[in-house]
Amino acid sequence: MQLPSSLLENAVAEFTRLPGIGKKTALRLVLHLLKQDVGDVQHFGETIAKLRRDIKFCQRCHNISDGDICSTCANSMRNQRMICVVENIRDVIAIESTQQYNGTYHVLGGIISPLDGVGPEQLAIGSLVQRIEKEETEELLFALSPNIQGDTTIYYIQKKTAHLSCRITTIARGIAFGGELEYADEMTLARSIANRLPVQQYVK
Repeated sequence: MQLPSSLLENAVAEFTRLPGIGKKTALRLVLHLLKQDVGDVQHFGETIAKLRRDIKFCQRCHNISDGDICSTCANSMRNQRMICVVENIRDVIAIESTQQYNGTYHVLGGIISPLDGVGPEQLAIGSLVQRIEKEETEELLFALSPNIQGDTTIYYIQKKTAHLSCRITTIARGIAFGGELEYADEMTLARSIANRLPVQQYVK
């Protein structure tokens, strides 16, 4: 793609470094910025720079935060003795959007995956165990990816917390609504049958 300005080329190149942004999309974004007031573009750039410079991670759960402790951990209305263990911050946002969970979180920063060079020591597992011991956690809810790596991580943490009395649960797994039964893998189908639920009776 031949562009008439090296400044334009540099800006497009920077946008293409973002995930999911190709050259055409990057060019469209840059041309959009060129139509804006200089002050608006400057504010946009300063906001991004401030985000990267000032963002913090909660000292308790490792979620993103404006201060040392995130708003979730600081909220006395939430169940502080229940911890939902997730892989990353995107998972926290996804669960919060359901408005069905009222406990706290613990962001591991990934899952155990030897093939990718990710071991337990590279994740926030040690701080999780310490937190459970210190806070006398009543329930540990795992909301990790339903795959071998996710199950390996759950198993490892279970072994590390076996001496503790907290209840250990995981999010329900089964056939997705709208999915075809014949395309479901054997493990998912087996769990769906093992964890079957009674049919709800709807009042018409």
